[in-house]
Amino acid sequence: MSEQQRGKRQLGVLDLAHKFLRERVQRGDTVIDATCGRGNDTRLLCELAGDEGRVIGFDIQQEAIDSTAALLAENGLLAELHCESHAGLAKYAEPESVSCIVFNFGWLPRGSHDIFTHADSSIAALEAGLGLLKHGGSLCLCIYYGGANGFSERDALLEYLAALDSRFYTVLQCSFPNRTGCPPFAVFVTKE
Repeated sequence: MSEQQRGKRQLGVLDLAHKFLRERVQRGDTVIDATCGRGNDTRLLCELAGDEGRVIGFDIQQEAIDSTAALLAENGLLAELHCESHAGLAKYAEPESVSCIVFNFGWLPRGSHDIFTHADSSIAALEAGLGLLKHGGSLCLCIYYGGANGFSERDALLEYLAALDSRFYTVLQCSFPNRTGCPPFAVFVTKE
């Protein structure tokens, strides 16, 4: 009998991402949620960074910003939220001042799959994010693909990440090769 049949949920990409965040983010850190979505990652970042920290969130959809703001308010948490592209995140923090940046590439959970992130702005956001990371800082990426945006963004992101100089960055990809369809996967980048 499988774990799922016994009532346990399968390990997913968000489980991996949240475990990574819990190990990397400390109280007082400056952290960024580059794609707020429904606010779950933003909430976790607020909890981990604490009142001493700074959490900055972005999303291009007002629906996502509103959902995130409501979730944070329900939990007594605060973050700076911006309804704009993640490509502009460098305007909101100093170079080498950020401990962790979270990205969810794809579409808004429980939202339209016709509105999704695009490779050009996503790679611009990664480039900006790498400049904001302090030494020892990390990027946490969850990549959703298929649907209306197909595989082009996934492929462009992986090509970009594979080209990062290994003297300065460690890149780890965690996927689920035995799952059917287009299972999302995580990529973790640490600035050495």
